[in-house]
Amino acid sequence: MLLVLDHQVGLFQLVHDFQPDQYKNNILAHAAIGKVFNLPTVLMTSSQTGPNGPLPQEILDMHEGAPLIKRQGEVDAWDNPDVRAAIKATGKKQIIMAGITTDVCTTFMALSLLQEGYTVFANADASGTFDERTARDSNDRMRAAGVHILSMFAITTDLMRDWRDTPGSPELLPYYDQYLTAYGYLERAHRAAILNGTILPGENF
Repeated sequence: MLLVLDHQVGLFQLVHDFQPDQYKNNILAHAAIGKVFNLPTVLMTSSQTGPNGPLPQEILDMHEGAPLIKRQGEVDAWDNPDVRAAIKATGKKQIIMAGITTDVCTTFMALSLLQEGYTVFANADASGTFDERTARDSNDRMRAAGVHILSMFAITTDLMRDWRDTPGSPELLPYYDQYLTAYGYLERAHRAAILNGTILPGENF
């Protein structure tokens, strides 16, 4: 299952270990994992009527109908009974998660989930915080406790397992073209080479 943890438009301003455009892309890519792989998804916010604000509308539109838990005070989301109920209702024991901030929202929840017997995969590309040092320290803390710290690319390819599967190339290549530009353009270059590429003199070796 997928957790979108406090990717709120107000909290977004606290993230300085990514460039804003890059981080916006990354949190939308995280949310889209649930759509590509048809994963049960739980959304949550913290004090969204205050300075933290709502989730980006793109995420709400992407997961219309998914549980959205609006916490009013709990720092560790697991302390909220509605959050616990929504997660347990999925029946899943492996959880992919990311949030703002890495050191508090992501880490506290990840450690609580581990204690409850869940296997936790933290998307390092979509968890953001005040600076790179804080991000490293937080990821080290989670890793030492047994959380799997992975990139978005690693998470999605691990879920896919085989390009010939479903979801496979037809679903993942458009996803990468939208959210992982380097890989998307690699595929575009391959397509161009197949359609109209030519071998340059001296290239035939």
